[in-house]
Amino acid sequence: MIERMLKFVSRDRETPSKRKSDARRRDFAEIYARFADDQAAAQAARCSQCGVPFCSNGCPLGNDIPDWLKLVAEGRLEEAYAVSAATNNMPEVCGRICPQDRLCEGACVIEQSGHGTVTIGAVEQYITETAWEKGWIKPLRPPVERPQSVGVIGAGPAGLAAAEELRREGFQVKVYDRYDRTGGLLVYGIPNFKLEKHVVERRALYLEQSGVDFARNFEVGRDASLGDLRAEHDAVLIAAGVYKARDLVCPGAGNKGVVAALDYLTASNRKGFGDKVAAFESGELDAARKNVVVLGGGDTAMDCVRTAVRQGAKSVTCLYRRDRKNMPGSAREVSNAEEEGVIFEWLAAPKAVRGDAAKAAGICAARMELGAPDASGRRAPVEIVGAEFDLAADMVIKALGFEPEDLPALFGEPDLKITPRGTLRVEAETFETSLPGVYAAGDIVRGASLVVWAIADGRKAAAAISRKLKSAAMRAAAE
Repeated sequence: MIERMLKFVSRDRETPSKRKSDARRRDFAEIYARFADDQAAAQAARCSQCGVPFCSNGCPLGNDIPDWLKLVAEGRLEEAYAVSAATNNMPEVCGRICPQDRLCEGACVIEQSGHGTVTIGAVEQYITETAWEKGWIKPLRPPVERPQSVGVIGAGPAGLAAAEELRREGFQVKVYDRYDRTGGLLVYGIPNFKLEKHVVERRALYLEQSGVDFARNFEVGRDASLGDLRAEHDAVLIAAGVYKARDLVCPGAGNKGVVAALDYLTASNRKGFGDKVAAFESGELDAARKNVVVLGGGDTAMDCVRTAVRQGAKSVTCLYRRDRKNMPGSAREVSNAEEEGVIFEWLAAPKAVRGDAAKAAGICAARMELGAPDASGRRAPVEIVGAEFDLAADMVIKALGFEPEDLPALFGEPDLKITPRGTLRVEAETFETSLPGVYAAGDIVRGASLVVWAIADGRKAAAAISRKLKSAAMRAAAE
């Protein structure tokens, strides 16, 4: 091991090659190439194989990162994939879109020592893409088929991870989703330049071939109540995500040209599929030849600014009320956006949208400074009196975050208890809601968060459901 590993002292950190900004501004293709075999092995060999793997601790899934890095360095790629897939249902997705700089790579010991982190995300993607190409990823064939069934509401990362884990145990699984394609925000919320859609489609097909049943264009509350699904299945998992956009509260917020981030991204992704999108064709959700201002500082805001660049916007500005250091989005995404021509106005917040109900015509913004920490622990932005400025804006995109829909009303189940934040209330260990046999996982419990956390929660909820159903089957057999 010593000969193959610990190369961080003699080999610099490298990332996969990245397309030039001028070229990538013109299309929606992914911007990073994949590691070649020798590059992946060389970068994996930089791992220090430390006794306490902080990278694993920094990963919500607890991935056994040092183990599969060592296997890659030794050329044992099929084993590396087996180790990676043992804790992650979508390593090819996480390798592309996880903010590794804030998670595993940010916790890397050699990063803390000044040698530059191991390129964990890129190696993870390399392992899984190799596994797909080599045919190592086979549809599930459970050793036993169980008669009990589980209904999963939502085909996003939490729902899909849970569906796979339950199917692996032999349960009959049916996934209900409001969209016409499987993947949730992976399909309609994340642009192709970060996650090309064939990656998600391939995973969905794998699940179908593994025996997971999908009911698409199916809305609980419209096509069936939650009570109907409870009657049909032995257990139900709610993994519906959070889709209600936080609104902009200022004069002019209702002007035409002020649009929600998810509406904007969904329209763009649908155009990428070749769908007819009336709001895009009319120009309402098309940034071409417009001055675009995006409000917010998370990854959704980064997706919006970079999409607007590719649509041919005249100018693209991101307005964020805190500074760069306190921005919640990935530092890598901010850097990519700057390379592509996005202008960042740090410590700035909207005060009004200029124009009238028929057309947005600019933003009046206030300069901010950071004051004392707020309830979140971050320093709260405070307006600097008299430091207002104007920005040109024909389109204003609200990327201010997401909140839960009123699921008890939407699902026709008033006894479904929620927290003060509107998320579903669950038991910490079992993920069971206030309704017996109904579980919940992902953003609808946690609040808007990362894909990797949704996968982790989906896996844990599936394990709890499996334990409960197996126990019930054993009791029934004993009677």
